[in-house]
Amino acid sequence: MSSSRSSSLRFTEGCTKIAGSTNQYCKFDSQLLTMFTSSLYLACVVASFLASSATRKFGSKVSMVSGGITFLIGAAINGAAMNVAMLIIGRILPGFGVGFANQ
Repeated sequence: MSSSRSSSLRFTEGCTKIAGSTNQYCKFDSQLLTMFTSSLYLACVVASFLASSATRKFGSKVSMVSGGITFLIGAAINGAAMNVAMLIIGRILPGFGVGFANQ
C-alpha cells in the first residue's frame, strides 16, 4: 500500500514540477473537461435515488428496461455529437441508464 501511495505522490509532484511542459497528463485543467468526465457519475448517483421509488411503483423489469433504453439513447447521442454540450448530455443519459439498471 505504501508503494502505491508513494508512486501517486511522485506523480502529482511531477505534474506540479513540469506544469509548463507538453506532458499530456498534466496539461488539461479545464472545467468543461471535468464536467464531461463527471457528468456520467453524477447522473448515476441522482438516478439511483430516483430509481428506488420507480422500481417500487413499476417493478424491476420496467426499471431495468427503461434504464437500458436511456443508456442506448445516450450512446446514440454521443455517437452523433457535434459539440461538447451534446457530449455532456450524451453522458448524462447513460448515467441515468446505469443508475436505473443498477436497482
